[in-house]
Amino acid sequence: MSARVVITGLGLITPLGIGVEPSWQNLLAGKSGIGPITRFPSDGFDTTIAGEVPGFKPEDFIPAKLARRTDLFSQFALAAAVLAVQDAGLEITPELSPQVGTIVGCGLGGLNTLEKYHTILLDKGPRKVSPFFIPMLIANMAPGLVAMHFGARGPNTSTVTACASGAHAIGDAFKIIQRGSAKVMITGGVEAVITPLAIAGFNAMKALSTRNDEPQRASRPFDRDRDGFVVGEGGGILVLEELEFARRREAKIYGEIIGYGMSGDAYHMTAPSPDGAGAVLCVEQALEDARISIDEVDYINAHGTSTPLNDLSETLALKKVFGPRAYQIPISATKSMTGHLLGGAGAIEAVFTVLSLQQGILPPTINYENPDPQCDLDYVPNQPREMPVRIAMSNSFGFGGTNAVLVLKRFE
Repeated sequence: MSARVVITGLGLITPLGIGVEPSWQNLLAGKSGIGPITRFPSDGFDTTIAGEVPGFKPEDFIPAKLARRTDLFSQFALAAAVLAVQDAGLEITPELSPQVGTIVGCGLGGLNTLEKYHTILLDKGPRKVSPFFIPMLIANMAPGLVAMHFGARGPNTSTVTACASGAHAIGDAFKIIQRGSAKVMITGGVEAVITPLAIAGFNAMKALSTRNDEPQRASRPFDRDRDGFVVGEGGGILVLEELEFARRREAKIYGEIIGYGMSGDAYHMTAPSPDGAGAVLCVEQALEDARISIDEVDYINAHGTSTPLNDLSETLALKKVFGPRAYQIPISATKSMTGHLLGGAGAIEAVFTVLSLQQGILPPTINYENPDPQCDLDYVPNQPREMPVRIAMSNSFGFGGTNAVLVLKRFE
């Protein structure tokens, strides 16, 4: 029999705040974390807005010397992990260390570092490139640094599956504990790509909103007038534990992970399958893994990016899986307030979903003003909703047609 896996620690660094409580309270208040880009001069870019983390200082979480030798995405991972492990009240002793693993997902890795040192290479020559360039850049440095910080010597890897990276990381960590290969996993996702090259690249794809004069109204999932997503930064980390281990140390338990689905669209590099076939398969796999019926799902945190194609594809997929019941399940798209954290999105949305289960409150989908006749489900428009939730899903779908769905349950 597979081990039960519970969630005992949460850490968030988001455009809505540093820490779980400020991020969660601003989310429930319907506040947007989107504003003008300050990280670089964005004049001349089609998009000049993003979801930056306000007031983040890596030295508040890690030594200044380490901060100088790490990219922003790794700093977000370390900071969120520090918060999550503190929240879990977990002491990682030398005896426990081999049973504690780390998986952190990331879409693009250290793009800030790549752009910086490419400019230095061109302007000053190869001898001016730092010996820390490669270690700062590579995506798996996020879980590597988290493991070093805590002395976690168990399973260690990174998922790089675009916008599904964080959800895949959590799902893989869930399976590692479930099969008995670790007692504890520190897991989640991060992203830090509010950079000139990333914004230019997404603009070239016509993927981003250009509602620059109304940044807080720009991300509008499922609304008729949505025009693309808004890049966000930050990340979320969760501490997962095998249930009996958590019970023995009398840990606080937020909720339980009971199902994980993963699938591929096999359709297009960036567009989702028009009929939602890949998402349908992923949701069905997650429900089967959780051993629950469609009637048991009370709530869904949608991928909901605010792009015309994605929101429609996800809506069609939910209708195919749930049938008429799709209209009875409330669906939040929290990217309407955080922007799209890409590799970090699935992780912060898993944290929000856990809090909805625990507290019985559903975050709103803000900027839902003009219904799209083709997106006609209950998207919890503009106001939070109090409602008991026993089982919830969190969806993540990424470029390359890579899909991940987590099924979470209130702890009983």
